[in-house]
Amino acid sequence: MDYVPFIVSWNSTKRCNLKCAHCYLDARELEFGGEDELTTDEGIQLIDSIASLNPKAFLILTGGEPLLREDVFELASHASSRGLMVLLGTNGTLLDEAMVKKIKGCGIRGLGMSLDSMDPEVHDSFRGMAGSWSNTVEGMNRCRSAGLDFQVQTTATRGNISEIASIIDYSREMGARVFNLFFLVCTGRGQDLTDLTPQEYEEALSLLLEEHSKGGDMMVRARCAPHFKRVARQKNPDDFFAGAEMSGCLAAKNYFRVTPNGDVTPCPYMPLSAGNLREKGLESIWHDSELFHNLRSSSLKGKCGRCEFNEICGGCRARALAIKGDAMEEDPWCLHQPSGKKEMDAEEQGDLQWTPDAEKLMDKIPFFIRNSVKKGVIEYAKKEGLSLITPEILSKLKRKVRPH
Repeated sequence: MDYVPFIVSWNSTKRCNLKCAHCYLDARELEFGGEDELTTDEGIQLIDSIASLNPKAFLILTGGEPLLREDVFELASHASSRGLMVLLGTNGTLLDEAMVKKIKGCGIRGLGMSLDSMDPEVHDSFRGMAGSWSNTVEGMNRCRSAGLDFQVQTTATRGNISEIASIIDYSREMGARVFNLFFLVCTGRGQDLTDLTPQEYEEALSLLLEEHSKGGDMMVRARCAPHFKRVARQKNPDDFFAGAEMSGCLAAKNYFRVTPNGDVTPCPYMPLSAGNLREKGLESIWHDSELFHNLRSSSLKGKCGRCEFNEICGGCRARALAIKGDAMEEDPWCLHQPSGKKEMDAEEQGDLQWTPDAEKLMDKIPFFIRNSVKKGVIEYAKKEGLSLITPEILSKLKRKVRPH
């Protein structure tokens, strides 16, 4: 299989104006270069390498707080000029009108902003700065007024799990394009926080599925929760496209992270380096890293290896590493007991044929959800007794899968 990075997250700085309790990077106030951050020239070289691997990749510029990096607009502009889809991951507290204007003018297509409670005091306590809730909300208002798309990012904890539905409703009211619920992996400053129980995790995924099914202008998604697709299929076994818009674990397959000093890791929550950009080229790391090859293998252990959903889910490799010390172990948060009966592989389509135009349409679907959509099409065709997939059939089914 030819693995292509579709999403790249670059922790461009460790500097941050907040002190979030769960920060996996342990970000803090630092002078530029205090943690040996990649220079502007090194950042340009990284962007060029990403574009060489996939000129249509999503590049997420995050931190720390990326707006504290003086050259962030230069880096974003260069990435945009190379064809990359540039997104900014920010805490939202620095978004005054001048900053929003700069962001919109340098090719950044959207922002992800953090909101962890409807109670300003709870959010401020979690984020480590008084006034951060109101500043973030004002940032959302400014983005909406400027026509700049934004997403709301919430980290699920014991302290806010009961108000997730309210935060989703509020995000809709604010005009967010996407709501992302992140499930904590205990690394960095968050390694001592109390996790949700597996039962609470499962209940939260069911809530997200219910909110996701409402449709509308705002998408609702789970992050660091590949089980969402398994839950969707279990609750809607006759819907071949249930959860198709979500991806399983992409780490090392269609996603990687770059640390401030140039280490390339499978994801932000796996502190295992596949190589450093100052010692080896990105292309070589992506294609040749033993760590990445291991994560791309099908050698999952325990019940993840036996699970009928392991192709669409596979469990969270970062959580397995953090809790069990082995990235290939079973995900300890999953309650599902495998039946041993595997779901149909997308290639196991028998005599089913695709017209060239239908194949071209499939190629336009984002890489990391294409296999799930293809499986849904194949299952639908077999149920209906079809032998040929045409563009007309795909158009008929298109309404079942909204654009990612």
